[in-house]
Amino acid sequence: MLTLNLPVMTGVFAAERLLFTPATPDNDAIPTIFGFPNEYSVGITSLGYQVVWATLAMRCDVQVSRLFTDTQEQLPRNPELVGFSVSWELDYVNILNLLESLEIPTRAAARSDNHPLVFGGGPVLTANPEPFADFFDVILLGDGENLLPNFIEAYKEVRQADRQTQLKRLAQVPGIYVPSLYVVEYHNADGLIKSIQPVNEAIPCRVEKQTYRGNTLSASTVVTEKAAWENIYMVEVVRSCPEMCRFCLASYLTLPFRTASLEDSLIPAIERGLAVTNRLGLLGASVTQHPEFQTLLEYLSQPKYDDVRLSIASVRTNTVTVQLAETLAKRDTRSLTIAIESGSERLRQIINKKLHNDEIVQAAINAKAGGLTGLKLYGMAGIPGEEPEDLDATVAMMRSLKRAAPGLRLTLGCSTFVPKAHTPFQWFGVNREAEKRLKKLDKELRREGINFRPESYNWSVMQALISRGDRRLSYLLELTRHYGDSLGSYRRAFKELRGQVPELDYYVHANWSLEQVLPWSHLAGPLPVETLQKHLATAQSLMPA
Repeated sequence: MLTLNLPVMTGVFAAERLLFTPATPDNDAIPTIFGFPNEYSVGITSLGYQVVWATLAMRCDVQVSRLFTDTQEQLPRNPELVGFSVSWELDYVNILNLLESLEIPTRAAARSDNHPLVFGGGPVLTANPEPFADFFDVILLGDGENLLPNFIEAYKEVRQADRQTQLKRLAQVPGIYVPSLYVVEYHNADGLIKSIQPVNEAIPCRVEKQTYRGNTLSASTVVTEKAAWENIYMVEVVRSCPEMCRFCLASYLTLPFRTASLEDSLIPAIERGLAVTNRLGLLGASVTQHPEFQTLLEYLSQPKYDDVRLSIASVRTNTVTVQLAETLAKRDTRSLTIAIESGSERLRQIINKKLHNDEIVQAAINAKAGGLTGLKLYGMAGIPGEEPEDLDATVAMMRSLKRAAPGLRLTLGCSTFVPKAHTPFQWFGVNREAEKRLKKLDKELRREGINFRPESYNWSVMQALISRGDRRLSYLLELTRHYGDSLGSYRRAFKELRGQVPELDYYVHANWSLEQVLPWSHLAGPLPVETLQKHLATAQSLMPA
């Protein structure tokens, strides 16, 4: 096996300040490559990638080398395991490029006993691995805290065995998905899925996503000036979200809502990080809903942390207090981010967004009173059940914010609704009118002097395609890899594969039947499908007839 012709940029790795002690590998340690399919500055900013790499590096039975698209550590000549952390759908192109550069066949079916096992994990693969399933030997579904050690221990048991024996053993580990051991049948080549079954009775019928239930959550294992967020130290304050908005992958896929222990996890982690940097990031889908967030805020308000630059992930709107704004303003933060989804009370009820317009207005008033200069709001267009008057309600709400907090810089970022696996809205397609609705919001808000930042509608279409894709898409992804990552490239590939895969509209725009077999039906999320359907029925009861 040849190694990549990438430079080993010693300056990049030399700039790292490690917050863990790597183990000295044993003589017979498993030679492993752990890659991030993007540039170093992006990959090293991923908390998930950092934590998995450190977990492997602290084991004396693993010798791990890192690989990025622009640099690498010294790679083993004959790795046994090659892994990737996947955080963005279109990074699959880089995975295929890196595998080819390592002289590893891109399709798992073409690999022999002489090739390493290729494994993957991360939010993209945990949500729906099927479009990428043919490229991986092994996929880790869920939280890595227990899953990763169990994977390594099981592999050690069959390390000297042939490939098929290894895969069958690994498939017995909860949360480890071996795609080649499941057969997908279709009603016809470009039709619905008929069934997804294991190859024999020894393989589990369903693979259950693994959930870590402890109260010690993740924190950065490395700080570097070469990261996309320069010198930032990240601490996970909460995991999942208790709000359960019916479209939200970050909530449903990661349930239950967990909080880091203030005394045993958060404060020790923060003290560890601030010993090497003065930039702190608090992460989580709903950081301010930590039950002791107020105490954490008071802890960070101590004079000894006066020089700390504090950034915080999106916060729940009704937790934006003047004190929070003051603390952030003193810590070099200029704006806050809140997710409102829509200015329509009716639409927020449909999606289970427990939020009222007066709370949004109060958040803006408090942000300004506390010394912040900007407020960023996130919304969506094309939400199931949305009517044109709901867009008018969003414009009216933004107008009321401008009146309530004059001088506060308002920004509305807006995406198109995209269906996500394991959520109650997974059966809905993308609204065909969403692009027009984004343009309407842009026109109306521009007239009000409010900054509007729409996400690309075409990107939303591509995201929906992958979000609801099945294994047949692997052939399409291979084609678009060479055509380019535009929507036109995907349409060209669909045309070339006509009769072999369903149409683009089936994956993206169609509302799916509750009775049909979903691409991920054999992969169990936190909630049973019956519970998701109950949430869906509640939402539909609130929609126009």
